[in-house]
Amino acid sequence: MSAENFAFAHAEALVRDADPDRYWATLFAPGDKRPYLFALYAFSHEAARVRESVREAMIGEIRLQWWRDALQGEARGDVKANPLAAALDDTIVRFRLPRQTFVDLIDARVFDLYDDLFPSVNDLEGYCGETSSSLLRLAELILADGSPPGPADVAGHAGVAYAITGILRAFPWHARRGQVFIPRDILSRHGVVREDVVSGRGGPGLLGALSDLRALARRHEDQARQLRSGIPTGTSTAFRPIALVEPYLAQMDRPGYDPFLSVIELQPWRRIWALWRDRW
Repeated sequence: MSAENFAFAHAEALVRDADPDRYWATLFAPGDKRPYLFALYAFSHEAARVRESVREAMIGEIRLQWWRDALQGEARGDVKANPLAAALDDTIVRFRLPRQTFVDLIDARVFDLYDDLFPSVNDLEGYCGETSSSLLRLAELILADGSPPGPADVAGHAGVAYAITGILRAFPWHARRGQVFIPRDILSRHGVVREDVVSGRGGPGLLGALSDLRALARRHEDQARQLRSGIPTGTSTAFRPIALVEPYLAQMDRPGYDPFLSVIELQPWRRIWALWRDRW
């Protein structure tokens, strides 16, 4: 296997193991585009998992800085020795992807390294835009062979909906490690403080705050669907994962939902069925 094939195979394996939603969604894309989409999503996963792979925030900042340097051509040593970096660089060059978008994503991920709260919903939406909406936009560019894929509003709303849904699914895991993604203004509205969440105290206030987040995700999903007629046919595959937003949110609406204990997951056949049925 050539070094290039190994790099893309490495990216695909990483997405298959760590991000099954995007993995299965990518299988609906044209075969010649899949390796590059896998490289994109593998990079996103690597940036997202930095906190769990380090014990100190400063070490996490150093790891994120390595990616900044690699993307901007300033990293020391042979960046191509990292198979994921090699696959990502090939993808960026082939489809003329804007490197600054990747740097902005990395900058947003610095938030993950600390235990701060988002002050407001607007701050959360901005974070989701940099980490999720931007990823959708890059996937559109890949599917459009680097050509402008159309209005960015659809990716903006869809990415926020998908990211908030992911945050809600990961709530128990985040809470155990002392991290809260519910904005302070929503918590305050329901009489909840950060310590209630990280100490495992639930109650009506927390359930109300999480319900507000689900409503926010649905509003963005609805807006994306209203605008999706503007998506060029060839790039619609980038939006396939959005088909999973409502099935996940619906599980959290059920009686008996415990945000600290409930596992929000779909059986493989249900995931694939939803991705196939909801054709963007």
